[in-house]
Amino acid sequence: MKVEDIKNVTVAGGGTQGSQIASQIAYKGFAVTVWVRSEASVERARVRFATIKEQYLSTLEAMKTDASAYCRGLADTPDLSAEQIDALIAQAEERLSSIKFETDWDAAFGNADLVLECINENPQEKTEFYTKLSAHLPERTVILTDSSTMLPSMFAEATGRPDKYMSLHFGNQIWRNNMTELMRHDGTDPEVFELAAQFAEAIGMVPLKLNREQPGYILNSLLIPWFKAATSLVATGVCDAETVDKCWELATGADPGQTPFRKLDKIGLVLARNILSMDPAAKDPASGLAKSVSMLNGYIDEGKTGIAAGEGFYKYESYDK
Repeated sequence: MKVEDIKNVTVAGGGTQGSQIASQIAYKGFAVTVWVRSEASVERARVRFATIKEQYLSTLEAMKTDASAYCRGLADTPDLSAEQIDALIAQAEERLSSIKFETDWDAAFGNADLVLECINENPQEKTEFYTKLSAHLPERTVILTDSSTMLPSMFAEATGRPDKYMSLHFGNQIWRNNMTELMRHDGTDPEVFELAAQFAEAIGMVPLKLNREQPGYILNSLLIPWFKAATSLVATGVCDAETVDKCWELATGADPGQTPFRKLDKIGLVLARNILSMDPAAKDPASGLAKSVSMLNGYIDEGKTGIAAGEGFYKYESYDK
């Protein structure tokens, strides 16, 4: 298969990351279907997608007068006329409105050229998903996973097509931070690896190729120790989240939104908890990591799961803050 042959893309999962990925793929002209488990999940997903659509439209509008509003994933160059930006706005309005939502497996996956899996970071759930998915896919379909911590070799056999399976991991706010990390397992067909890189470019991303499997890829290999240190400082009573963030802001010159606990709110505390829980050190109740997981569980139990919920370590009036 060539990248020109990819027409229909199904994104499995409509959460924070799945909604961003599906929106970006649709914006770049692919027919996108989002599969979720229930009608209730569809309604929750629609809210997320409407918010992202508004972010695309407002960002593009701002690009007419504010050079700092430019997003690499939305336009190839910042040097666009107002008329060219208006064309992109019309494109975003049309294409983001065309995204379909399905709960039926055959309707969602039966004609997919490419599937991008964005379900929970839970090994059992992913294995069960892939095992069931294999019965609903055309032979041609390539499967990519956005898993942020798990290796593709963990699930390759469950897909029933290990040669057509690998990782394509995205960051957050992908229309702005337009990078993907490509990671194959030993059985991935080299042509599929190159196809994934071409697909990443086709949706406005910069593909970053890993030479071998690495838990956490590049980005999370850098971020996770940062999150562990930050949460441990708070969970063990050294200081509060605001102080940690202020320290990072003052010492590094980072923007307020680029501090540890603001970042945790952006990625979502459920995902953060799941990632930290995977470390064997979290099994020792006396460890700072175990206390961090317990702290995150406390926030999650109160419904304070991050920006999408309106509150995490901070309160938010809207999703894009």
